Amino acid sequence: MRFTIALIVVLAAFVTSAQAISRHQSTRLSCDAVHAIIEAEGAAIMRYPSRRNPSLTLYDRYVRHTGYCASGEYAKLDTIPTADAPACPVLKCFQKTFLRD
Repeated sequence: MRFTIALIVVLAAFVTSAQAISRHQSTRLSCDAVHAIIEAEGAAIMRYPSRRNPSLTLYDRYVRHTGYCASGEYAKLDTIPTADAPACPVLKCFQKTFLRD
């Protein structure tokens, strides 16, 4: 009986921690709507057409702050196109680089 309860607790921990990240077409949203989504969810994937080749769809993960980045990454300002702004400011995770002497 104890084993069964322990197994249920462990499985429940995995199920609750596995959250799906939302995906949105940024050019169908206003800049304020993009900010609201990222603020509410902490992170979201935004898709948008390439500026150089509009038939190519680009996408990336944008975050509320560095705490949503992986270890060794930090949040840095980037821009994406939205319905009302060609360059909506958002935060994106970038790899930290260290200079060696």
